[in-house]
Amino acid sequence: MPELPEIETIRRGLLPALKGKVIARVDLRRPDLRIPLPRDLKKRLEGVRIVDIGRRAKYLLIELESGDSCVVHLGMSGRLFIEKDAARPPGPHDHVMITMDDGVRVTLNDPRRFGLVTVLRKADLPRHKLFAAIGPEPLAPEFGGAVLAAALAGKKTSIKAALSDQRLVAGLGNIYVCEALFRSGISPKRRAGTVKGEKAAALARAIKRVLNEAIASGGSSLRDYIQPSGELGYFQHRWAVYDKDGKPCPGCDCNVAKTGGVKRIVQGGRSTFYCPRRQR
Repeated sequence: MPELPEIETIRRGLLPALKGKVIARVDLRRPDLRIPLPRDLKKRLEGVRIVDIGRRAKYLLIELESGDSCVVHLGMSGRLFIEKDAARPPGPHDHVMITMDDGVRVTLNDPRRFGLVTVLRKADLPRHKLFAAIGPEPLAPEFGGAVLAAALAGKKTSIKAALSDQRLVAGLGNIYVCEALFRSGISPKRRAGTVKGEKAAALARAIKRVLNEAIASGGSSLRDYIQPSGELGYFQHRWAVYDKDGKPCPGCDCNVAKTGGVKRIVQGGRSTFYCPRRQR
């Protein structure tokens, strides 16, 4: 599933292509994805100007002059791509196609149909069930050690599981949690409630650095993810521990033949990668 850096990269790619444009036509090629498409979706989108493209956690928000927001989630395999010429016939997994007044078309392609498209009043977003329980944005200026420590206080689960919980921190997933924990020297098995003070501050800084570096690299291309332009992301070439089991971590000075290098364990049904020597 695309994580925060991939969704932010998509947002930035869509912005110059869509902002200020009027939606000329909406083609819905099936009645539902993960949830039913709103019956009034076409009516609420067509003829309306796009004023901005926002993001909340892993959701894209196409903000409209009418005060509505078209909410898009890519699920496990969804892709959004931009075409300057809308003449191409739709493919079998092209489910939602939005054409602008200048002919530019944005298509949601989702083979597994775990994505989501709906429309809500922008003013209602914070209270809506999709967003009401989502935690703080890790790239927000106010996010730091104190905010993170408060979210983790009293949590008996592992720090890996806690950071993957969208109710505690928004937008993080498996890849960037592993990378941030490595950079901060914190074991993924550590109890979340023990991460406080300087440890929480170091982890918050690591989260911000990892996310910003990933966004600058266009995200991590893993399985289905590509940018709206069709380009791949490149942050996977900078992973320190993710998917590196049995290999030395950056700056390693230990005998990998004896230590085993980066270790892979399973937490909550997901693979976790870390260095037992450096992360405590």
